[in-house]
Amino acid sequence: DADRPTFDRIIESFATWNAIDIRYRGETVRSRGHAFSGLARKQLLAILQERCRELGVELKFFQEMIDLPEGDLVVGADGVNSLARRLHEGAFRPSLHVHSTKFVWFGTDLVFQAFTFIFRENDHGLFQVHAYPFDAATSTFIVECPEATWRAAGLDEATEEDSIAYCEKLFAEDLAGRSLMSNRSLWVSFVTLSNQTWHDGNLVLLGDAAHTAHFTIGSGTKLAMEDAIALVEALERRPRNLEAALVDYEMERQPVVERFQQAALESATYFETVRRRSSFEPLQFAFNLLTRSGRITHLELRRRDPRFVTAVDASFAARAEGRRNASAVLIAAPPMLAPLRLREERVPNRVVIAPVGDDTAVDGTPNERHEGQLLEAARSGAGLVLTEMVAVSPEGRITPGTPGMYREEHAEAWRRILERIHAESEARVILQLGHAGPRGSTRPRRGGVDRPLRDGGWPVLSSSMGGDDMRLVTEAFVRSVGMALAADCHLVLLNFAHGYLLSSFISPLSNMRHDHHGGSLEHRMRFPLEVFDAVRSAWPRARPLGVSLNATDWARGGTGPDEAVAAARMMRDRGCDFVRVLVGQTTRRTRPEYGRLFLVPFSDRIRNEADVATMVGGNITTYDEADTVLAAGRADLCQIDPVG
Repeated sequence: DADRPTFDRIIESFATWNAIDIRYRGETVRSRGHAFSGLARKQLLAILQERCRELGVELKFFQEMIDLPEGDLVVGADGVNSLARRLHEGAFRPSLHVHSTKFVWFGTDLVFQAFTFIFRENDHGLFQVHAYPFDAATSTFIVECPEATWRAAGLDEATEEDSIAYCEKLFAEDLAGRSLMSNRSLWVSFVTLSNQTWHDGNLVLLGDAAHTAHFTIGSGTKLAMEDAIALVEALERRPRNLEAALVDYEMERQPVVERFQQAALESATYFETVRRRSSFEPLQFAFNLLTRSGRITHLELRRRDPRFVTAVDASFAARAEGRRNASAVLIAAPPMLAPLRLREERVPNRVVIAPVGDDTAVDGTPNERHEGQLLEAARSGAGLVLTEMVAVSPEGRITPGTPGMYREEHAEAWRRILERIHAESEARVILQLGHAGPRGSTRPRRGGVDRPLRDGGWPVLSSSMGGDDMRLVTEAFVRSVGMALAADCHLVLLNFAHGYLLSSFISPLSNMRHDHHGGSLEHRMRFPLEVFDAVRSAWPRARPLGVSLNATDWARGGTGPDEAVAAARMMRDRGCDFVRVLVGQTTRRTRPEYGRLFLVPFSDRIRNEADVATMVGGNITTYDEADTVLAAGRADLCQIDPVG
């Protein structure tokens, strides 16, 4: 609609294909139905230049610019190294994110029949290729690798000819005897660019001068052309007010570009961390790759390629049931309905429902309200029902209404609740045990969190506690888990997150000790590990035991993902069966970044780097989201937050 002659010429020149191939571990996995198109950049430029001449546009080439020309409107479409942006940098306020991998852009005379991802490993490390055809005789062939691999291979000192020779040898099987072509092909790091504003007076930016999106989602040219169309439409809407037109242009395009950049960032992060999926079998690896940016989901892939998703589901079901032969599965349940075995416990499906507590317990005793909430969750069809935090001692309560497991009457009340749930559903209940620590002795949370009691409060513990208190807390956890066993609870989760007592030891923001319980992560983990070891010893070996951990404190100087992975490994090595991934709430200085599936990237990292099963929530609201997370190997259990 913007310019029909240009549109028609581009369409006529397209090379089109609908498949994606993923070559991994000697296998090729193909997914169809993706509708790609492309053409050579030179051909696109020729079409655009021809159209400009038809419309009377004067084109000038090979003229070095050192300043901007005069005009009613100056459009800076001069790429990521834009002169226009640099001359007005104070107004545009650009920010640059340099990615950690190195890549080089080659061509090849081999015509690929699909958008092809290739993964090859040698003594220097892992390399990956993004290859696709752009005309009847030629394909793009982008080679990418971590900087450490690039240096180990000597490519940091290689000439263009050396790089071509190295890559032709490494990918000889994939190139099938064809050669690579260079057009000043140098190894570089991709830079994601964004600007606070896109215009300054009569100067406006578009395309790569205004923004870049990582090449792994292939949208740079598309975004630039859409920018140009939106700019023209804004000028037509506001012919007498240039400033208003440029504001309209920015308001229309910036949100669109920001969404693409976020998807591109997630895609780039995938390729920067692809090694963490090295244990995946090829089909799951392919599904994980295809869903990396969040734009394609399990349901969307089923719409595009039902056979592929059926194979993914069958493979997932076979692994869940401990079968090696997925081809024997003709009809497979979706991933969220596949069972999960944790030690000797068989969880009927991967869905977790966690009712929100409303502080109605009396002296720690759960009542009909708790029973009703948990029973409703169990009847929903979820495989697991997660209780609110249950205190291991009176001083461990968050509020006076926090349920407990520290008196015989508590154990008896929980036994009655669990007995009814087991009689009326297949669901298993995860009893979440914890000690509120510094977040205790507060008013009911329905009026706001962390508000101290006006009266009737109790002394709270923190990471500064002494040895006697540590011993008493450890004994309280052991006593509570013994009561949980007597109540016929099958799974227990220890809360070591969200700023509660054990979390306050783990986070450097709350642990200010200078003894062997403070300082390094190993020292900060000492007491939480002592508690875990004591509980694991008291809890039957056949029954699963999990831990809630913060993946990040979301605050400067706090726990981050690297330490979370290390902590999860420590727990795994001591017999932890699953980690519930949480974030934040350690300090008032927390700067949360909530959003759709915001916990999933943390879960992905902990699961696949620490090699431990994970439970994840974070605004997972649909079955499709859960199926996508599970099938891609980003978590093993999904806490679904029902809408409404």
